[in-house]
Amino acid sequence: MASGSDRNPIIIGGLPSQVPDFDPEETAEWLDSLDAAIDERGRERARYLMLRLIERARERRVAVPEMRSTDYVNTIATKDEPFFPGNEEIERRILNATRWNAAVMVSRAQRPGIGVGGHIATFASSASLYDVGFNHFFRGKDDGKGGDQIFFQGHASPGVYARAFLLDRLSETQLDAFRQEKSKAPYGLSSYPHPRLMPDFWEFPTVSMGLGPLGAIYQARMNRYLQARGIADTEQSHVWAFLGDGEMDEPESLGQLSLAAREGLDNLTFVVNCNLQRLDGPVRGNGKIIQELESQFRGAGWNVIKLIWDRTWDPLLAQDRDGVLVNKLNTTPDGQFQTYATETGSYIRDHFFGDDHRLRKMVEGLTDDQVLHLGRGGHDHRKIYAAYKAAREHKGQPTVILAQTVKGWTLGPNFEGRNATHQMKKLTVDDLKRFRDRLHLPIADKELESGAPPYYHPGRNSEEIQYMHDRRKGLGGYVPTRVVRAKPLALPDDKAYAGTRKGSGNQTIATTMAFVRLLKDLMRDKEIGKRFVPIAPDEYRTFGMDSLFPSAKIYNPLGQTYESVDRELLLAYKESPTGQMLHDGISEAGCTASLIAAGSSYATHGEPLIPVYVFYSMFGFQRTGDQFWQMADQLARGFVLGATAGRTTLTGEGLQHADGHSHLLASTNPAVVAYDPAFGFEIAHIVKDGLRRMYGEANEDVFYYLTVYNEPIVQPAEPEGVDTEGILKGLYKYRTAEAGAIPAQILASGVAVPWALQAQKILAEEWNVRADVWSATSWNELRRDAVEAEEHNLLHPEEEQRVPYVTRKLSGSEGPFVAVSDWMRAVPDQISRWVPGTWQSLGADGFGFADTRGAARRFFHIDAQSVVLGVLTELAKEGKIDRSVLKQAIDRYQLLDVAAADPGAAGGDA
Repeated sequence: MASGSDRNPIIIGGLPSQVPDFDPEETAEWLDSLDAAIDERGRERARYLMLRLIERARERRVAVPEMRSTDYVNTIATKDEPFFPGNEEIERRILNATRWNAAVMVSRAQRPGIGVGGHIATFASSASLYDVGFNHFFRGKDDGKGGDQIFFQGHASPGVYARAFLLDRLSETQLDAFRQEKSKAPYGLSSYPHPRLMPDFWEFPTVSMGLGPLGAIYQARMNRYLQARGIADTEQSHVWAFLGDGEMDEPESLGQLSLAAREGLDNLTFVVNCNLQRLDGPVRGNGKIIQELESQFRGAGWNVIKLIWDRTWDPLLAQDRDGVLVNKLNTTPDGQFQTYATETGSYIRDHFFGDDHRLRKMVEGLTDDQVLHLGRGGHDHRKIYAAYKAAREHKGQPTVILAQTVKGWTLGPNFEGRNATHQMKKLTVDDLKRFRDRLHLPIADKELESGAPPYYHPGRNSEEIQYMHDRRKGLGGYVPTRVVRAKPLALPDDKAYAGTRKGSGNQTIATTMAFVRLLKDLMRDKEIGKRFVPIAPDEYRTFGMDSLFPSAKIYNPLGQTYESVDRELLLAYKESPTGQMLHDGISEAGCTASLIAAGSSYATHGEPLIPVYVFYSMFGFQRTGDQFWQMADQLARGFVLGATAGRTTLTGEGLQHADGHSHLLASTNPAVVAYDPAFGFEIAHIVKDGLRRMYGEANEDVFYYLTVYNEPIVQPAEPEGVDTEGILKGLYKYRTAEAGAIPAQILASGVAVPWALQAQKILAEEWNVRADVWSATSWNELRRDAVEAEEHNLLHPEEEQRVPYVTRKLSGSEGPFVAVSDWMRAVPDQISRWVPGTWQSLGADGFGFADTRGAARRFFHIDAQSVVLGVLTELAKEGKIDRSVLKQAIDRYQLLDVAAADPGAAGGDA
């Protein structure tokens, strides 16, 4: 490949670099000095010197262009490629077998009566990128540590299965059960990487595009966090993320690049498979996606390695003394390169090389077939190895490898580079024959002409299979593999919860602060205190968690290199390389990625962490709901706190901060255990049980969602003999009515319980109604229990029929039953069909708005007086009171006048 001095460089950073050299001798001295620095002190030292020179040049106002894009050629010159340590011929045969089995597996899944689909073109393009990694780089877990963490591109899963089949990790029966997880259980293989579905195989769910790159960045950062805090040895762990060029359009893919660069995550490598195609067509038909991505990654501070051309281009580039070939490569758009991948050698000769005599001369000695096979770098094992080795050895920056490939590579002319190739799932007999011939596999025509095409295995004792086993043994075991080595933690005794359970005395505090006080007590525990990982999106002060700054400190790998403006204050902002708190800035997506990485550390590294992610409830399940599904898929555990919850407790902030529905969103995720506690002592029991279920002997793959509020109240002490089972199952009687003659039941959750208690008092004193108040700590868990009971009864009619917990709990309590919460009515209505009596719910349906808490609650008809009206209305329906009292109540409490409501405590601040 021609060196930079042999070519005319392109315009970079908007400034021409073809300036004349007035003193070549001085130039040579500068270049020699740089070469000497590299040879004697290494690339890292040379990089530092160059950065200082650029810094000084800018100080002296020398216009230095920013190199955000370079020529459309490989970053690593041929002369700089390292020795390839593998046997390329054996690796080619291995890869051919893998390619075949991946395509055949998907094609067989399309057999009549099944037709479950699958994708083969993505793996066909990226097969070599994976194979080099498997054979030479990806570290396993046999040493008892975490090995490498590999985020496989979701659509490439057939290739990973195919390789596992060759290694006898998967059977032919399992390959034939691809995408048939239930009907072919226990042999079914999941469509994409799903740890929940294949918990011994996959580690990271990645097919929701964009979440793989985001998750990989925060996994690499979590590795550094674990190392810095002395919890796990992650020094040798490297994070690899295999991504698509179309996938990089997702905002999550590029949104946190700066964090990886800022923290110097050189334990991270992105491999972007640039086959130039999305699912429907070109990624940048009129542009150049590799150049675009290079600019973005360079601008964010990443080390960029472009792997564009295979070795067949090297002689041509070596001839390119005047830069005409490089210029042609620079100016040809991706849409045209995609077309070249589908055309003949003569077409490429005429259309790519034909418009300049210098280009024509370069290929005059090549046949059309040789021109046709001028290939892409992402299919060349030697060049891939060179890129991977350079990435692993690079220090101080994360690395991205932009590897050009052809989508559907080797699958034949009906697949390669075609716009529709992503959706093509079945090969015809002719396709199979061409594919077999291309891969040089010993499969007879008759095996392809009748029935399903066969899988190919060279034999357990073959040279290829022994080579594969030897390579994995040398790299520490098979990948992907998910191993759970963590043991149950020694959990705190009741003393840790005593402070929260005794209430707040005369002090008024919100349930958010009650939780924070409990967290502080738990973080002091000698056994598990260090394992808590507080996470917040630039809102620690909002949630009263700045009290943790002095002791726990904020994690920053650089420490605190400045004097904090509040250093003299008791709660000064403290950063430390060993800090415990993750402060991820204004990025809920980043925080949730931290949550997932920490919550799955028990499996990834065998060391449990207990993440506690606190956020505005409105910006949780709504904003990052896809990631909470990713968390469930990854079997991550931890606590998720929806703070400033409800539709009317943060009314000053207005509509976008008014959460009335996150429990509905949480109810759709089977891994979420959701609670809406009213008091601190309830929180204590819920957190204690959560630790038991997730980190104790129960060892459950769930995570907890608690909504907590910012409305200060006197937190009551735990009642003597409190119904702990009811708290955990979702419903218990908090206060029995002491006066009144007409029975009724009020069910309330969270911040609505005090309204219910006030309504209980009014009903008894003014309307002779005896209303018991129930705290519904979890509408979601009550519904989940009831659904499970109904499903059991449906399938086991001959057995004793189960009764849902909510039905049993309320049995014997005389209704009507009126529910109230700061959520939409649909939240408590989840349990309505199992309540043994007349049901009515009050809720905050509709959009939120800015006003006082009292006005908002009166508007939504959920304040205490509205609860009174709700109970009276249901009693009137049952004929227990006269309907005339309803108009009396409306007039007495001015329920039609929002301005008449007591404004209550200020609700504008977070």
